Order: sequence, then structure tokens, then C-alpha cells
Amino acid sequence: MLCAEQRALIKATVPLLESGGEALTTHFYRLMLAEHPEVRPLFNQAHQASGDQPRALANGVLMYAKHIDQLEQLGGLVSKIVNKHVALQVLPEHYPIVGSCLLRAIREVLGSKIATDEVIAAWAMAYQQLADILIGTEEQIYSSAADAPGGWRGARTFRIARKVVESDEITSFYLQPEDGGPLLAHKPGQYIGLRLHIGGEEVRRNYSLSAASNGCEYRISVKREDGGLASNTLHAMPEGENLELFAPAGDFILEPSDKPLVLISGGVGITPTLAMLEEALQTSRPVHFIHCARNAGAHAFRELVDGLAERHVQLKRFYCYDEHEGEHAQPDAVGLMTAERLDSWLPDNRDLDAYFLGPKAFMVAIRRQLQGLGVPEHQLRHEFFGPASALQ
Repeated sequence: MLCAEQRALIKATVPLLESGGEALTTHFYRLMLAEHPEVRPLFNQAHQASGDQPRALANGVLMYAKHIDQLEQLGGLVSKIVNKHVALQVLPEHYPIVGSCLLRAIREVLGSKIATDEVIAAWAMAYQQLADILIGTEEQIYSSAADAPGGWRGARTFRIARKVVESDEITSFYLQPEDGGPLLAHKPGQYIGLRLHIGGEEVRRNYSLSAASNGCEYRISVKREDGGLASNTLHAMPEGENLELFAPAGDFILEPSDKPLVLISGGVGITPTLAMLEEALQTSRPVHFIHCARNAGAHAFRELVDGLAERHVQLKRFYCYDEHEGEHAQPDAVGLMTAERLDSWLPDNRDLDAYFLGPKAFMVAIRRQLQGLGVPEHQLRHEFFGPASALQ
């Protein structure tokens, strides 16, 4: 337990974290990934190269330091971290590695005059406090998944039962358990962790489940990214190939409600909203489904959503393309999403639940527009495919 003096020392480092937190976390990752190859599969190297992962960790460390007296103020941050950890199978033995490298980075970046023995001791205690919280919460999820019908712990082998091309970039993979056993039900909006072996190296990734739970198979829909190590490997895999999956996780889920539901997606951000859409259509609540794509060729699942709209009177769907040419099915608008367009596509009653997902710049704009159009802040929900960061 942190004493008052240690909490004061932690809070005293907040200004340094605000100005130099990213340099500290970049150095931390450099140390850890170079000296501990056993944890490399837990980190997406593309996010390292882009700086997204160090920035996300810097923000997390800063928030923890700021709220060291009132950890409840961290809100959903802990839940997001826990679920990402569970999907990638972060285990208790990984935490001492992270802790030792983090303390070393603090010492080496801040220098011994600032990072005194007392400061390092305070951060060591603070880190252990957080690690104990995360380990305990993660174990509860691991145990719950293992004990649930169709559940499991660790990796389970699945077979690619079939592949379906959804757009110029996105292919769906229907995955069935190789052991033929029952399958753990997932909540709409959750994702699974996947373990691959590429060029002799282990690689782990998270992919949203793009269909509602049906008890017999999972569907993920993967965009082929230029230079994407995992996505290109997956797209090249034939039907019948085996994959290792970790149990579903994630807290970006469709919450029970009778309010009008608005699902807004950009690009491959459509994937978790499809599972939410299927689930919502089992009720009578009004649903407005809004999807933005680069063009018709990049638009996945249009026929599926159009078919659902024909069968369910409570569903209204709208499409916005950045560009449009030729004889392809027409979108409802061409160009970037604007507040005026969004205003015309939302339900008249702004006491609604809005879920949105896509590239960060897209989500920043959508959040600002929804706020400006009167949707209550606490009814806005979003998710990041990569490391979480603030929508500013």
C-alpha cells in the first residue's frame, strides 16, 4: 500500500510525464523488446514504429500518476487495458518484466537527480499496486471464460471453414473449433485474440467478431493492409488451415437499452457494428446504420445491410463515400461526413445511444459532430482497433 509520502512523490512527477512521458515510454519499449524477446509477440511492431503504442502508454502512466489518490477516476481505462491484455493472453509472469524495465527507463530518462531512490521506490510500489489490480481482474476473466459453456483458457485450435471476399480489401474468415466442441458465446462488439507463426516468429493480433454469436463458429473480417504482416498472412491462408484463438474479450459492447440506436462506422470499423446490428434487430428499437467508405469497391457488407433493411422496418441505413464514379450502387452522399449530413440521418429524438468506430481522425470528427447535435456525452461510445488514445 502506498503511503502519503509515496503518493506525493508520484504526483510530483506529473509535470515531467506531461512534457517527457513519450520519451520515457519509447525508451522503455526499446529496452524491454530488445532484452526480453519472450514478450515481443504481445506488441504490434507497426504500432511501435508509428509511435502509437508509446503515446498510449505515456497517457496511461500520466493518468495513473494524476489519479493515484483516486483510482476510480480512471474510469474505463483499466477495463480497456484488461480486455486488451486478456485478448493477447498477458499473464502474471509478464508483469515483473514490464515493471523492471519501466523503473529502469524512469531512472535513465529522468536522471538520478530527479529519479532518486525514494522516487524509484514510490514508483515500484505504485506499479505493483496497479499490477495486482490488473492481474486479479484478468484472472477473473480468464476463469470465467474457461468455466462458461464452450469456453476455454489459453489457445484453442480453429479451422478456417470458409473465406468470403467482402470488398476489394476485406475478406471474412469463418472459424470453427477443430475439436468440434461447443463454442463460447460472445457479446456483440467484442474481439478475439489470434496467434500466428510467421517466418519463425510468433505474432498476436486482435480482430473484431463481425457476426452475432451463433454457438458454432466465429466470423472475423480482416482488411488487407499494405505491408501488414498479419493481415497479408491471413489473406493468403487457404480454407482448411488451422489458427490458434484466444477467448473473446472487449468492453465495447452493445448495452441493453430501448433508446434509438445509431451505429456509425468508417472503413473496416464496420466489423463490430455488424454484430451489434444483428443483435439490435432482435428487438423493436429503432436503428440507424451509417457507414462511410472510400468508394464502392472498398464498401464491405452493403448487400447484407441492404437485405436487413428490407426485412426490418425499424432499420434505416445511410452510406457516404469519399468518392464515387461509374455504375456501382449509389451512396446517399459523396464527400466527407459533415454535421449537416449527420443531422439529417440521425433520429429526431437525440436521446439516443451512439456507437462509432473507424480511423482516429474519423472518430474525432464524429464525436464532435454528435456532441454539437445534442447527443448526451454519456451516450457516446467508441473503440480503438489499436492502442487507445484520447479523442481530441
